[in-house]
Amino acid sequence: MKFIFYLFSIFCCLCSCAQSQNISGRPDAVRIGAQFARNSTIGRVAAVAVLAAVNDINNDSNILPGTKLDLHMHDSSCNRFLGIVQALQFMEKDTVAIIGPLSSTTAHVLSHLANELHVPLMSFSATDPTLSSLEYPFFVRTTVSDQFQMTAVADLVEYYGWKQVTTIFVDNDYGRNAISSLGDELSKRRSKILYKAPFRPGASNNEIADVLIKVAMMESRVIILHANPDSGLVVFQQALKLGMVSNGYVWIATDWLTSYLDPSVHLDVGLLSTMQGVLTLRHHTENTRRKSMLSSKWSELLKEDSGHSRFLLSTYGLYAYDTVWMLAHALDAFFNSGRNISFSPDPKLNEISGRGLNLEALSVFDGGQLLLEKIHQVDFLGATGPVKFDSGGNLIQPAYDIVNIVGSGLRTVGYWSNYSGLSVISPETLYKKPANRTRETQKLHDVIWPGETINKPRGWVFPNNGNEIKIGVPNRVSYRQFVSVDSETGMVRGLCIDVFVAAINLLAYPVPYRFIPFGNNRENPSYLELINKIITDDFDAVVGDVAIITNRTKVVDFTQPYVSSGLVVLTSVKRQNSGGWAFLQPFTIKMWTVTGLFFLIIGTVVWMLEHRINDEFRGPPAKQLITVFWFSFSTLFFAHREDTRSTLGRFVIIIWLFVVLIIQSSYTASLTSILTVQQLTSPITGIDSLITSDVPIGFQVGSFAENYLAQELGVAHSRLKALGSPEEYKKALDLGPSKGGVAAIVDERPYIELFLYQNPKFAVVGSEFTKSGWGFAFPRDSPLSVDLSTAILELSENGDLQRIHDKWLASDMSSMSQASELDQDPDRLDVYSFSALFLICGLACIFALAIHACNLFYQYSRHAAVDPAALQPSASDGSRSLSRRSKLQSFLSFADRREADIRRAAKEKAAGLGGSGGSMSGVSFTSSGSGSTSTTAS
Repeated sequence: MKFIFYLFSIFCCLCSCAQSQNISGRPDAVRIGAQFARNSTIGRVAAVAVLAAVNDINNDSNILPGTKLDLHMHDSSCNRFLGIVQALQFMEKDTVAIIGPLSSTTAHVLSHLANELHVPLMSFSATDPTLSSLEYPFFVRTTVSDQFQMTAVADLVEYYGWKQVTTIFVDNDYGRNAISSLGDELSKRRSKILYKAPFRPGASNNEIADVLIKVAMMESRVIILHANPDSGLVVFQQALKLGMVSNGYVWIATDWLTSYLDPSVHLDVGLLSTMQGVLTLRHHTENTRRKSMLSSKWSELLKEDSGHSRFLLSTYGLYAYDTVWMLAHALDAFFNSGRNISFSPDPKLNEISGRGLNLEALSVFDGGQLLLEKIHQVDFLGATGPVKFDSGGNLIQPAYDIVNIVGSGLRTVGYWSNYSGLSVISPETLYKKPANRTRETQKLHDVIWPGETINKPRGWVFPNNGNEIKIGVPNRVSYRQFVSVDSETGMVRGLCIDVFVAAINLLAYPVPYRFIPFGNNRENPSYLELINKIITDDFDAVVGDVAIITNRTKVVDFTQPYVSSGLVVLTSVKRQNSGGWAFLQPFTIKMWTVTGLFFLIIGTVVWMLEHRINDEFRGPPAKQLITVFWFSFSTLFFAHREDTRSTLGRFVIIIWLFVVLIIQSSYTASLTSILTVQQLTSPITGIDSLITSDVPIGFQVGSFAENYLAQELGVAHSRLKALGSPEEYKKALDLGPSKGGVAAIVDERPYIELFLYQNPKFAVVGSEFTKSGWGFAFPRDSPLSVDLSTAILELSENGDLQRIHDKWLASDMSSMSQASELDQDPDRLDVYSFSALFLICGLACIFALAIHACNLFYQYSRHAAVDPAALQPSASDGSRSLSRRSKLQSFLSFADRREADIRRAAKEKAAGLGGSGGSMSGVSFTSSGSGSTSTTAS
């Protein structure tokens, strides 16, 4: 035991020596710098949090054993130049890392210095998304980038269905770059920034008021405010004075607002009154143990930081606290790798030294690259939650609280995370589940908007800048019922115009507009050029008979269709004569064949069921054959004279007569339709036959039909002929292709219906081969198109849309066009239409024949047992044995005999046997179908 104790003592001594050597290889203190602005809300909180983190690390033996963090703090007072000078001072005294700066603008400058001297710059508040690790590798962002915040804002805009927003921002790197990122995110969601309203840093109240006045004149009422706290609060104060924090407005402030409000011990009710209904964001942090410990001792930490008023811990304070711990973990890993802290002169600075600047004091941190790598490799649970960097140098799991300012407090209405989007469930709960960003899972609690309403604001109004919207209308020379421009007065009239005016009058806001005719007043204008006028901003909208087609929807937005439309084929027709064989047309050849076959089958089945008991179905073969044919076809007119006596025969006849009734009624109806309705014919039966032919085709000038025929259907341009008016339609169709006219015209149905109303000798052949409608065109993502679509639906529901149609178009035009429409391939009755009836009838015949055969076999077997010799034909060899053939002949002979004769012969046989003194047991016979029984007994 003594020997074992001696070995254990030696082992402990060796371990202690090894540990002592490891610790002794580390410096007693590591110099780090921290830069704050104590006159800012974030700076005050962060300064206390950083001091608390340094004290916690220096008092914790588990991290950096034997080494203390030597913190040197500078107060830049939000002065960028002073911040640069202070950073240079840090570099002169062998600082291994700098915590800060607060400002993104300052960070842009200091990042170049950090890159040159290999000193990590760790900022917990510089959120500018352009501060990337690619350009500034020694800049380490220890908070969430504004790239993710702008993604959250874009998701909010998409969630509520707004398409345009206005941004107000401070005009510096922090503001410009974040708003640029917002624009990119909105474009991914088919939304956009309608107006950017920047203001200079330190702008006066009057300057901010001027910016807000311009914003108020824009149509978008969704305002994104990205500023620093000082200027942001002024924006809300001035907006309240201008009536811009009221019903109809939407204000979304970025996290600068919560960074100012969260540290306040008592929220200023007067200040909150300027931002009622505002949505804002706050960095989401988990409820970790370190967070709870820091919050519980926060009051004591404030007492140690004497000279400052009371304030609460904020999320930026938590990030500042975790930043110090990141550096401590990285330094611990740095020392564990065996590296020491050393600095070397920068040869580039030596070249320009001696010019009055103490540049030679600046040196390069030799282990800066390794320390940077260790910082990016940290992985621990901090005060904010899991602390770890992704491959892009961003903290993992970025998330925000969505906060609504209501009354005298702040109310959380949901969360956003880069993992699951918007939700009412906390992100840390969703991290445990598979990612799901479907539209159904994106949810928020109800928001109380400005004006104390829970109804989602529309998000836009018509701009109050006094400008009228310019509406292009086609100056048509034909079919002026739809759109017409008076050349003398300039007044615009027509169905399309009345629908537009009625829809505009239903809007809840005034829309000043002015109609501008488009065209040369000699021919219909090109609608493609008219739509392009919207793209070039010559027109703000197009109102008229504009078809909604795919190519146009790619460049403009359309309202709800107010007229149904589609391309049809118009051609000349001639009356067709019924002909002497018209009576055969109702049925197909197959139907005629199957029907005739069933007539013969029914006659044969009834003959088989009635032959043995009904004298009308007996006689010479020729007579029986005639009877079968006569009986079968006479059922067609229900005029059969033969009486059926068997039960099975009557069963078959009843079913067959029902089938005949259905067939006869269908035939009569179809023949009547053929002789009275189908009176027009044309060699062209529809668009397919028109394409395969080589005849010329007409189209309306300016219509999309030309491009559709040429590009979509592959019709040669040489076959297409432009026609400008109904008169030209009529003339071209009358001439025909042989005399320089056209064989058919392809145009939209509303025009063709008007043409047919005045020219009934023409007709539409085939069916409508495109489906579209007419709508009003607006620029992409125009909110006016959405509101007008709702107004058009309201016009349709209350009947006003139909009344406008009846005003401009003849009420009977639709029925006229339908009567003129030619279907060159009428449906003829096929056997498939009666397959069920034929099947039922066939099964009934099989069922009746099966029962009749069983009954016949039974009678034959009983009769053969009574008198075998009577049924056997004479054999030439005198043998009594029956061959198979003789048995068949015997059965057929029995089946051909009348049932009454067989019963009579049986009675005579029984009587003869009784007179000769013989005895015979009783024998009974059952007649087929009659059900009678004959019994003889000795």
